[in-house]
Amino acid sequence: MTEQRTAPDPASAHPRARIVVFAREPLLGKVKSRLAVEIGAQEALAVYQAMLTRVGQLLTQTQIAAWDLWVTSNCSHKDFVTVCNKKDIYLQNGQDLGARMDAAIRQTLQDKNVESVILIGTDCPALTERYLDQALLALESGVDVVLGPAEDGGYVLVGMRRPIAAVFEDIPWGTDQVMHRTLEALKAKELTYRLLDTLWDVDRPEDLTRLQLLEPPLGWKLDQ
Repeated sequence: MTEQRTAPDPASAHPRARIVVFAREPLLGKVKSRLAVEIGAQEALAVYQAMLTRVGQLLTQTQIAAWDLWVTSNCSHKDFVTVCNKKDIYLQNGQDLGARMDAAIRQTLQDKNVESVILIGTDCPALTERYLDQALLALESGVDVVLGPAEDGGYVLVGMRRPIAAVFEDIPWGTDQVMHRTLEALKAKELTYRLLDTLWDVDRPEDLTRLQLLEPPLGWKLDQ
């Protein structure tokens, strides 16, 4: 994404910000594997597809900032092009999750019209317009990094105004030490940061019951 984009959209709440959404290609048996142990691969795929749709609808309807979808494979998958303009879909690139996030943020910030970036995934249906707005306002206030902690010890959102590779290096991805180690890296580099409220994401079977309480509804029911 080295090409210059069009001028910032004044209709957006944050016209000089961009939101990066990380997503896996929705393939049977390849997403939400821990959920699949409990509810089966087909239902786990349905949950994943519903959460992808929810994120896309949230960002499109609220127009808080322009956004891109960064995917693991197959930019032309029907679920991707349904929720996002194909011109805004990109392939992730990097040896691990940290390298892929760093690369996406770095490339996004190459656009002279983009002054801040937040990156989210599809696994946190608790994300709201207000939460995203708080993240972007934190960056606009001048902090180096903003983080949205997750209950499981990771994070559901990370944002910055310039590429900072150290935030993503030597992190044990997929463990409950992600946030702890990230904060250690921030302090070691003497970077300023803002922590948002802790949210929950969907990764384990016990998380599924919370989906029934979402407003608006997710579009997936536990008794299906």
